[in-house]
Amino acid sequence: MLRTRLSDELKLAVKDKDDYRKATLRLILAALKDRDIAAKSKGCLEGINDDEIIEMLQTMVKQRIESAELYHKGGRMDLAQRESRETDVIRSFLPEPLTQEETETAVQRVIADTDASGPKDMGRIMAALREQYAGRMDFKVASNTVKAHLGQAPVAADG
Repeated sequence: MLRTRLSDELKLAVKDKDDYRKATLRLILAALKDRDIAAKSKGCLEGINDDEIIEMLQTMVKQRIESAELYHKGGRMDLAQRESRETDVIRSFLPEPLTQEETETAVQRVIADTDASGPKDMGRIMAALREQYAGRMDFKVASNTVKAHLGQAPVAADG
C-alpha cells in the first residue's frame, strides 16, 4: 500500500538524515492527511485510496514543475533546483509511465475493444483509458493519439 510505503520512506529519510527527502515526504504526508480529512467528511472513513494518492502525487509533480520553470525564468536557480529535487522524490512513488509506443498500443487496443469508429466515441475511449491506465498514461498524448486514429488530427510527437 502506497500510504505505508510513504511512512516507511519518511522513517528511512529521518534515519539517513536526508533532509530534502524528509522534507518532501512530510509535504506529501501533510497533503495526504488533508485529503483524508476531506474524504472522511464526505463519508469515506478509510481516507483516499492508492489511485487517489497517485493523482495527488501527479498534481504535486505538475505544481513543482511549473514552479521550477517560474523560478528559473526569475533567476532563482536555488529555488528552481529545490523544486526539481522535490519533483524527483515525488516521482519515485509514481508508477513507471507508459512510453509513446505503449500508449499507441493501448489506444489501438481500446479503440478495437470499444468498436469506436469516429470522433463521437472519443469520450468513451478516453474514459476506458483513464480507468485502465490511471497514473501511468499522459492523457494529453493519449488524446492526440486517439484523435489521430479517429481521423481528427495528426499525432503530436511531444510525448
